[in-house]
Amino acid sequence: MIDHLGINCRDLPAAQRFYDAVLAPLGVSRLLDFGVAVGYGTDRPEFWLSGSLPEVDQREMHIAFTAADRAAVDAFYVTALELGAESLHAPRLWPEYHDGYYGAFVRDPDGNNVEAVCHMG
Repeated sequence: MIDHLGINCRDLPAAQRFYDAVLAPLGVSRLLDFGVAVGYGTDRPEFWLSGSLPEVDQREMHIAFTAADRAAVDAFYVTALELGAESLHAPRLWPEYHDGYYGAFVRDPDGNNVEAVCHMG
């Protein structure tokens, strides 16, 4: 059900130092680093840290749900928009994450970034 989870941090470098250290004994390491966001995992990023904007009081959460296929990602997106969700990113391939990463992103009623993702080519 849960594909990956992301949190925003007031001080991203401090959060990176913390999670680099505490996740290492669990066999988890930093796998991707985009400068403004880093992903941790064992074989693929499942936990993400992002910097937050100082002028924004609310720090959104990011949660991605696993979809069985691209059609399910598309249906998630259409349904969310029908329910009044804000579109963050329409369904598409995200090659910067990895080949075959197909996802769609919406903002839920509480302002969180919610994604459906399929990892099939």
